Order: sequence, then C-alpha cells, then structure tokens
Amino acid sequence: MPLFLLIRHGENDFMKKGRLAGRMPGVHLNQAGRSQAATLAEKLTGAPITAIYSSPLERAVETAEPLARALGLEIGLSPALLETDYGEWQGKTLKSLRRLKLWRIIQTTPSLARFPGGESFAECQRRVCQELERISAQHDPKQVVACVFHADPIKLAVAYYIGLPLDHFQRLSVGPASITCLWLGEDSCRLVALNYELSLPLPKP
Repeated sequence: MPLFLLIRHGENDFMKKGRLAGRMPGVHLNQAGRSQAATLAEKLTGAPITAIYSSPLERAVETAEPLARALGLEIGLSPALLETDYGEWQGKTLKSLRRLKLWRIIQTTPSLARFPGGESFAECQRRVCQELERISAQHDPKQVVACVFHADPIKLAVAYYIGLPLDHFQRLSVGPASITCLWLGEDSCRLVALNYELSLPLPKP
C-alpha cells in the first residue's frame, strides 16, 4: 500500500481573518497561499508521485494545480476529502465561536461534539479514512500518492492510523501547505512526518 502525502491547502483570507471557512464556495488562495502552492510544486517535482487527489473546494484544488502541472498528472476530485461539515458555524469568526459552550467541548472532548447542522468529528474521521483506504487499494506498494485537503480531516486521519484517541487529535498541528507523510501497509501503518515544512529535505518511507 502506498505512501500518502497528506497536504493541507495553502493560506487564504478566511484564515488570516480568523473565520471558519468550512465548505463555503468561493474561498480562494490569497497571494501567500499561491506562493506556497508554487513552492510546494517546485519542492515535489522530483518526487515519484503517481497520483494526486483533492478536496473539491477551491482552496484545495488551487493548491494541487501547480503540482499536477509540474508532474503532468490529472487531479482526482474526491468529495470524501471535503472539509469537516461545520454546519451553522461555517463562515463565523473564531472569536465569536470561542464564547459558546460547544467550543470547550470541541477542544477538550471532541469525540462528544457535533456541529449544529453539521457532522461530528467521528463521522468526519470515518469518511476520510474510508476514502484513504479506497485510494490505497487502487495503488501498488511503494507508490507515492498526494492528497490535498484540510487540517481537521488530516489530523483526524493521522490520529486514527497511529492509534491516538479522538479526544487527543487537537494536539496535532497541520500548518498551511504542510505535508504529512503517512505510510499505510497491509497490517500496519507508519507516520513518517507530521506538519513537514517545505524548507526541509523530503522525508522518505
């Protein structure tokens, strides 16, 4: 089964302004995010990536596009890699959300949290991991597959595969345009790198 490069999308203005973009359409990379995407493509041009998958949201696709062009690959859009469904929280400022009781539950015992009108973290974790396993089954061992999507889904997937309780997934950090390398084997998995910065040598499985 392949080595996954789980890539978070680049910076956008919602991030800069402290707003929860969620699944809102029309959230594009800003100038810094476009620069991050270009640097990502330059850094990974020599990597033996055989396939690229992306969340359908613009900020993820725009991060994946320079890499796809550099490698001559098509982008496979996967709705299962969408951002967490934040429901009624979508589009609101983090400052306003921090005042709500649910905020503390999300930070301390996220396994008990469900976003009003949205999904739970457990549901998000389940769909993302099922999708990674579906993708994994389509690729040979030792292949490298890039998946460009979102911070919480990436952290939830990593937590599941390394055996970290769901209530502790918030302890992980995944920055904009960072790479998390996760190798999935038949009976085991290995976290090769978490929140990898582009200035460092590319980790190997």
